[in-house]
Amino acid sequence: MLRVYSRLSQELEVLVHDTIGCCIAVHRELGPGLLEVVYSRALAVELKANNIAFEREKVFPVRYRDVYLCDQHLDFVIGGRLILEIKSVDQLADVHHSQLLHYMRLSKLPVGLLINFNVSVLKNGIARKVL
Repeated sequence: MLRVYSRLSQELEVLVHDTIGCCIAVHRELGPGLLEVVYSRALAVELKANNIAFEREKVFPVRYRDVYLCDQHLDFVIGGRLILEIKSVDQLADVHHSQLLHYMRLSKLPVGLLINFNVSVLKNGIARKVL
């Protein structure tokens, strides 16, 4: 496991680590170049095989000035504590990082992973955010 300072609990760090491991397993098997939905479905299979609790397309209400606007769907919420957003793009853009941060604030979840599967080596497609 990566040994860097983190203010997250050890339990949450393990969840992040195990989730990244599942993403790597999917990427090793499928490689880059497929649609996001393919990676999302494969990742659900991998998470389930590893007994990692998750919710797909988790719905959170969006409010403005205490007025309900709509529901926002997050790709995955892992273990009730981690947001996982899946991308399959040439490269992650600033808007993708902003999107994840907004989702984290909306859901009040402390950590998020942004995974771009459209890279030759998955470690080059991983972004981690902590509030």
